[in-house]
Amino acid sequence: MAQATTIDRPSAAADAGLARLSLRGVGKDFITKAKTTNAVAGVDLDIADGEFVALIGRSGCGKTTLLRMIAGLLAPTAGTIEIDGQPLWHGDRIDQNVLTRLGVVFQEANLFPWFTVEDNIALPLKLRKVPKAERLEKARSLAELVGLAGFEKSYPRELSGGMRQRAAIARALSTDPELLLMDEPFGALDALTRERMNIELQRIALETSATVVFVTHDIPEAVFLADRVVHLTPRPGRIRQIKDVPITKPRSIEVQTEAEFAGIVRGLRHDLDEEE
Repeated sequence: MAQATTIDRPSAAADAGLARLSLRGVGKDFITKAKTTNAVAGVDLDIADGEFVALIGRSGCGKTTLLRMIAGLLAPTAGTIEIDGQPLWHGDRIDQNVLTRLGVVFQEANLFPWFTVEDNIALPLKLRKVPKAERLEKARSLAELVGLAGFEKSYPRELSGGMRQRAAIARALSTDPELLLMDEPFGALDALTRERMNIELQRIALETSATVVFVTHDIPEAVFLADRVVHLTPRPGRIRQIKDVPITKPRSIEVQTEAEFAGIVRGLRHDLDEEE
């Protein structure tokens, strides 16, 4: 088995000028008549172009809330979110031009059952009034990229769970997003399919040079995929630590048996266990 090796990666936090995504003092409070819930507080983070960053933490720590703010689905109570130096939010108002730079994948594929795979993939392009021939050509190219070549005319009901998620990833990539946001996209899959999808996502991210923010509860999954793992504290979610994963890519599944990988996983798990 090949020994995992350390590679040099640019630190986005050290050079904000390279940041694809920049968060400063980001926080979110949910206010009701009964109480105020501090979900996320004081998050500062820079993510470089082409970097894969995983967010981990205990249930309720604010991972999904933070991702939804970055995705333009939830306005922050405090702080700023910038994509390539341009603010995503102006108070409660979203900048639509900045929003178009994002692609989002959720735990559920949310494909339209009456559309074929290629029509689901091409839907964002249709909404942008891209000519039909051009958008279908792009959809077929993306179907091949995610391993769905030959299934372009299939309907979601004819696909496995993993295949539906492949289609969802292709749809998110259809507009060539500068930032791909993923909220536990493989959480509902069985262990073997999830492992296969991790390999595929790594390949897709490398082939497209995508910048990815990936939410997961699974520590080995985070370490396998990420260049850096961001550990959020229990509510309110703050950054407890950012752990580099200095293991060369692409990574085979066998890397999980190596000492360096196991050590990173063990350290993160220990720190999470301390929060009980």
